[in-house]
Amino acid sequence: MAERTVRRQARGLKRMAEILDAAELVIAEVGYPDMTTNQVAARAGTSPGSLYQFFRNKEEILDGLVARYTVDRAEFWAVRLAAVTPEIPLEALVGQLVDESVRFKSASPAYWALLYGTATGDQFAAASQRLHEAVSGHLAEMLRRRSPDLPEERARLMGTMALAMVKGVMPMITSSAPERSAELVNELKLMLVRYLS
Repeated sequence: MAERTVRRQARGLKRMAEILDAAELVIAEVGYPDMTTNQVAARAGTSPGSLYQFFRNKEEILDGLVARYTVDRAEFWAVRLAAVTPEIPLEALVGQLVDESVRFKSASPAYWALLYGTATGDQFAAASQRLHEAVSGHLAEMLRRRSPDLPEERARLMGTMALAMVKGVMPMITSSAPERSAELVNELKLMLVRYLS
C-alpha cells in the first residue's frame, strides 16, 4: 500500500514538472498574459482536466514556476556564494555571473519574461517582484562576502542597480548577431565592474 502511494506521488510530481515545462515553452512563445491552460495542457500532452488536478488556473501555474525558479536559482547562488572571498578579482566574479546569465537566458526564456514583469496584473507583478528581490538579495550577499565592510543597505542598493543594468542590456545581447552580442557582453561586464568597484 505504501509503495503504491509513493509511486503515485512520484508520478504526480513528474506530471507537475511536465506541466511546468510546457508552461515555460508557452510563455516563451506567447507571453504569460496570452497563455491559456488549454495551450499548456496541449503542450504537456495531457487533458485540461488532468492539468486542473494539479493547477486550478494559470495563476497557480505562475506560482509553480516562480517556486521552481526560486529553488533552482537558490541552488545556483548557493554554489556561487560559497566560492566568493575578498581575494577573488571583481572582474572574474562579474565575468562568471554575466556569462551564466546569458547562458541561462537562452535556456530559460520564460524566467526572463517573468523577471521583466512586463505584463499587467497584480499577481504577475508580485511574482516578478519576488524574483527581482531574490536576485538582488543574492547579489548583495555576494558583494558583502567579497567586501565584508560594505554596509548591508548599500550592498542591497548596488545589487538592485546591477540587476537593472543586466536586465536593461540582456534583450540587446540576445537579439543581436553573435559578434555584436559579444561586444555587448564585454561592455556589460565593464560597466558592472566599474560600477561595483
